[in-house]
This record gives sequence, structure tokens and C-alpha cells, in this order.
Amino acid sequence: MNSNIKKLAEIASKDERKIIGLMSGTSMDGLDIALCQCIGSGNKTNVKVLEFITVPYSAEFRNEIKSVFSKRDADLQQVCLLNEWIGIKHADMILQALQNWDINPKDIDLIASHGQTIFHAPRSLHGLKNYPNSTLQIGDGDHIAVITGIITISDFRQKHLAAGGEGAPLSVYGDYLIFSKMGENRIMLNIGGIANFTFLPGDRDAQKVFSTDVGPGNTLMDQFIQKHYPELYFDKDAGISKKGKVNEALLSELNANPFFKLDFPKTTGPELFNLNYLIEAQKRSNTSLINKEDILATLCFFTAEGIIEAVKRCFKQRDDLHIYMSGGGMHNPLLLEQLKQGLSDASFATTDELGINPDAKEAVLFALLANESVAGGDINFGERTDVPSVYMGKISMPS
Repeated sequence: MNSNIKKLAEIASKDERKIIGLMSGTSMDGLDIALCQCIGSGNKTNVKVLEFITVPYSAEFRNEIKSVFSKRDADLQQVCLLNEWIGIKHADMILQALQNWDINPKDIDLIASHGQTIFHAPRSLHGLKNYPNSTLQIGDGDHIAVITGIITISDFRQKHLAAGGEGAPLSVYGDYLIFSKMGENRIMLNIGGIANFTFLPGDRDAQKVFSTDVGPGNTLMDQFIQKHYPELYFDKDAGISKKGKVNEALLSELNANPFFKLDFPKTTGPELFNLNYLIEAQKRSNTSLINKEDILATLCFFTAEGIIEAVKRCFKQRDDLHIYMSGGGMHNPLLLEQLKQGLSDASFATTDELGINPDAKEAVLFALLANESVAGGDINFGERTDVPSVYMGKISMPS
């Protein structure tokens, strides 16, 4: 037997595993590295975050990604080169984090790498009847495995596509395994570049679990800030958007896209919601000359309204919803205020109350996917194509 296969079998048979989860989202602010202790699997999974850090990306690193990010006409050679380069850089970041934590790489069982999404193309975006849903993440797992010496599981989204899904949101699986609670209907709301949520029914019936993207999270606000305020990367504490007023004409045009009328579940990305989307909405609404503060205030409310309307549309007026937030958007006080006003019957908290650092949550969820890939039993999410009952991830051996 190949020694790597033997080692993988030994890892799978252990009662608990130390798994590093990695997440680099569409915000491209840095690499989230979460060292998790995963005990058991399936509905009996327990996870503890032992260490967590976000390694910030340099301006150079971000610009390299942006050179191909969400671009239909990206340089194919650059895509090819960055696939290897990002894998190498992520591996170096992992080793540096382990050194800082005084942990030997040999004590880590697995790495779960999400990679860097550079294009997400569900059918609702590309509209080509002869082509399937598609998504592409780069940052090669073999490079991570060879450099760190740790078995790496990566490219999780492709199995979801192959099984009939859209490759997102994948958080539904980890959300169900570790956050479901009998007697409490929960919405796990993640506001990253794109906003999405998972509904966890209080009876823990997997058939009722529901997960969907709803529209932009931080992406439009962040892109606008980075273009018009070069010294900033995002609107910290909503300091700029608080000074503006919502422009109703612009808001109406932002909401006019057919995406918002599509049935749930659905997925989207910056391929649709980008600065060109904003510019076109301004042209149609004759708001190209309004001040930047009003634009940001409108974009913030646009994000809030998308989340509010999606929750109301999916769950009508229910007073038994408990919303647990994660992602960068939860740090935006204006956005949070608008959400609480629009969903006044729901309670709001962060996943801190459930024992998971909300900034680490997405990285933790990929560690859980890796745990299920090697040690999971049968988990039935029903017969729906939007949440296929499959194990995800491709395995890269160190040698």
C-alpha cells in the first residue's frame, strides 16, 4: 500500500483530527487560517478552534489576484501562473503560522484549502443552455501538500457542481453539522463579499435545511471605496456611508436586476455585482453626479434590503428566527442597524455565542468538509439537487 494512502487511512480511523482550514474570499483581504480539533464526524461532530489568524495580503498580492479576478478576458497564462503561485504563497503562510504557534507540521493531520475564487458562473449568469453551472478556484493543492508535508484537500466546489448544485453556498454542510439545535430555528447569515444564509430548522430535519446566496454583501461597497478612496480598503465603521442619504432612484435601479426575482436557492458573485453594475444603474437613474457619501449609503441599504427581502420571502413574517452572523459585514454598524430594523421580529447575535469566532467561521467550515471527506458516514440532505448529499474535495499527497 502506498504510504500516503496508509497514512490517510490512519487519519480517517482516528477519534479526532487536527485540521487546518483555509479561506480566502472575494474580499481578498487576506488568508484566514484556522487550526481546528475535529472530534467525530457527521451529526456527532464536535469542533474546537485551537488557533486562528488572518494573514493580510500585501497590495502586490491583491493586485496579482485582481488582474484575473472576475474577468471574462483574463490572461490565460496569468491564470495558469497564479494557480501555482497562490498555492506556494498559501503554503508559506501556513508554515509561518505554525511556527508562530510553536506547532510542528507533523502534528497536523490535514489541510483544507478553499483556494481563491476567480470566476463564478452559474447558468443564471452565463445564460448558455448547452453549458453547466461553473466556478473556478485557484491555488493548487499539490503545491500546498508538497511544501508543508501535510495531506491537503482542496477544490471542494467541483463535486457540488458535478452532483447538480451551483458550487455554492457550501457552508450549509458545516452549518448543519455543528450549529443545528433542537427547538430553535436558526439562520446562519454570512456577510462576506456576497451575502448568503443557511436556514437550520428547530427539528433538525435535514430535508428542511435551506441555503442560498441573496446578493451583494460587502463587494460593491468595498470596490467603490477602493476606487474613490485609495488610502482605504473598506468603509471602516461605516464612517463615510453614515454621512450620506439613500438615493431612492439609484436604489430602485440597483434592485432592477432579474437576479432578485429568481427562485431560491441561487448563487452569484462579483461577476454580476461590480462597479460596472453600479455605473449602469447610475446612468439609468440619472444619478451619476450625486456625492460619494450618498452612493455609499445607498449601496449599504441595497445590501441590507437584499438580505431582508430574501429572509422575508423565504420565511414570511416569523417571530421565531434566531440570526447568527459572521463575515466582515457584521462589523458594519449601519448595515447591522438596517438589518435589525427590517427584521425586527428576529433576534441577532454572532457565532461567538455558539462557540465559533465569526471571523474564523468560513475557514472552520472547510475544515469540517475535509473531516467529512476522510471520516464521514452517510449524511442525508434529501434528494434535492441544490444540497446534494456528497463528499467534497480532491486529495493531494505530500510525495
